[in-house]
Amino acid sequence: MGRKAKFSESAVAGRRPKLKPKHQLAPTVPKQNTKPKKGRGKGSPGPNKVGKTTKKSPSPKQKQAVRKVEVRYNSEDDEEEEEEEVGFSDDASEEEQAPANPFSDENDAWLKPKKVSLLDSDDSDDSDGALADDFGAEDASDDEEEEESEAADSDASEESEDESGLLPVERAARRLRKEQAAEKRLAQAELDSAVKINIAEEDKFVLPSTEESEQEAALPADLQTLKTRIHDIVHVLSDFAARRQADRSRQEYVQQLRTDLCSYYSYNEFLMQHLMDLFQMSELLDALEANEIQRPVTIRTNTLKARRRDLAPALIDRGVNLDPIGPWSKVGLVVYSSQVPIGATPEYLAGHYMLQGASSMMPVMALAPQDGETVLDMCAAPGGKTTYIGALMKNTGMIYANDANDGRVKAIVGNLHRMGVTNAVISCMDGRELVKVRPSGFDRALLDAPCSGTGVIAKDPAVKTSKDEKDIQRCAQLQRQLLLAAIDCVNAKSATGGYITYSTCSVLVEENEAVIEYALSRRNVKIVSTGLTVGNEGFAKFKAKRFHPNMIHTRRFYPHTHNMDGFFVAKLKKFSNTIPGAEPTPGTAETESKASGSKRKADPDSDEGFEEETGSQEAGPGAKKRKPAPGQKPSRGKKGEKGRQSMGKAAKGAGARKGKKKGKRP
Repeated sequence: MGRKAKFSESAVAGRRPKLKPKHQLAPTVPKQNTKPKKGRGKGSPGPNKVGKTTKKSPSPKQKQAVRKVEVRYNSEDDEEEEEEEVGFSDDASEEEQAPANPFSDENDAWLKPKKVSLLDSDDSDDSDGALADDFGAEDASDDEEEEESEAADSDASEESEDESGLLPVERAARRLRKEQAAEKRLAQAELDSAVKINIAEEDKFVLPSTEESEQEAALPADLQTLKTRIHDIVHVLSDFAARRQADRSRQEYVQQLRTDLCSYYSYNEFLMQHLMDLFQMSELLDALEANEIQRPVTIRTNTLKARRRDLAPALIDRGVNLDPIGPWSKVGLVVYSSQVPIGATPEYLAGHYMLQGASSMMPVMALAPQDGETVLDMCAAPGGKTTYIGALMKNTGMIYANDANDGRVKAIVGNLHRMGVTNAVISCMDGRELVKVRPSGFDRALLDAPCSGTGVIAKDPAVKTSKDEKDIQRCAQLQRQLLLAAIDCVNAKSATGGYITYSTCSVLVEENEAVIEYALSRRNVKIVSTGLTVGNEGFAKFKAKRFHPNMIHTRRFYPHTHNMDGFFVAKLKKFSNTIPGAEPTPGTAETESKASGSKRKADPDSDEGFEEETGSQEAGPGAKKRKPAPGQKPSRGKKGEKGRQSMGKAAKGAGARKGKKKGKRP
């Protein structure tokens, strides 16, 4: 089907096949190339019947010219292909040089142009059919052409200008790309409509009935079903007015959500209710998921023995993958992976770094101890914060590290020796009794109070089910007592200090803001800024509770927000050593009784006190009788009148016996 033909450049430009649909304008074609010569019709003789013309073998130059201008045509018949050689003659060469007459009589027999003019409407149909056969495309229906006609007419002029210098194959490829783009747009539109339909169907969430809930409770929990229902309920609660069921209240949705969360994440209802009150619905699932994942391992460089820029390369050489913990710390490093145990490297044993959580560094940074100060660490075990304080103080001043647990005090001793802290004194006693040992004797105090551990659930999953209301109240009561004792230990008149830092590893308001509010009402302290650049603000109001407005200066840390353990940090400034409401007025009975009581306690072995007791219990013959107070009747014996009579008879009998004895004497 491909035929070789010899054309001039002008003939090639004029005989391009029509590629555009019917509704587009056909390209202009020179008339001299489309009309046949005069004297030749349908029955005109072929090249063999013309005059005296004879065929000659082509020269090499003519062959080279033929190769340059040969063009292949694809005919409608795909099953036949033939190739004919071009005959050359002197007349043909002359006609070839003339641009006005591109064809000669010699090649008229084998070169048969189409009978129909390119400007005719039927020719456009044939060209479209041929293009469809060549590229495997189907003819568009009349309805589709009518729908596309409006858009195509507007772009017809632009396409004609763009495609004027393109080959047929290029124009067909461009058309194919446009059709593919249109199909892609239609497919995307259908997909979007299907997604909208699916979303509309998903919005119609129906809460399970009571019978369905009972049947589900009797069967093992289906985690996939629970997870899907949790997301559906959260989706409904995000726009409750538009997505709710008409006969269901918000309380029923919340109750079902709490039950499903307890089953899916293994919490008890008490703790889950507190977490639901603490976080919004959009944040609750992230917080619960974060509690299921371990926090990254972090280490703190000991500036007494090493620097971070020297420690990091040494650990990297041992196969530890680490990075700086963040811009808020100059000594912290986060460890992603390690080929060696991070707690058994030579650098660790030499005391160059300490395994410490990122959130545990925050209280010490908020305390900001200065050189030469006297600092109290009331709950110091296992010694991570104590060693950090020693590093910040550069082994100057004095650190009192105390802990009530005798077994944990050994860990403090070991870490202080390993880290090279030499200005620490260790004690083991109840923190509430420290005020009796050294009242108002410290410049700063750090209280990392014992708590419920709701911020470190990833480390201790038993917290999910082991904590209840009594545990929270017990911890809160102990925290209040320890905080008041820590405040009493600090000297408000200190030139550089007078600060108390309170911290817990809990996220509950009852153990954090409520404890600080209690201390504000019982002692002369105020909330000051912690100086930390990270963390969320504390709650100035929570549900029906209202706290001090300066509570926003406290800081909260969450696992899902800061990728560290849940923590709370508050900093207080003591401005007076007096205790509000506890100063007795001088000259009152309460003052005298306290003074006498203190005197007796201070001198318990005095003879005066014992004589007074014995005299009141066993009155001798020479003992003075106490006069009763005015308006008070004299006290009688326990046995009353009968007792006095029996005592009188006994005294008379004793006197008679004495008289008899005296009479018998010589």
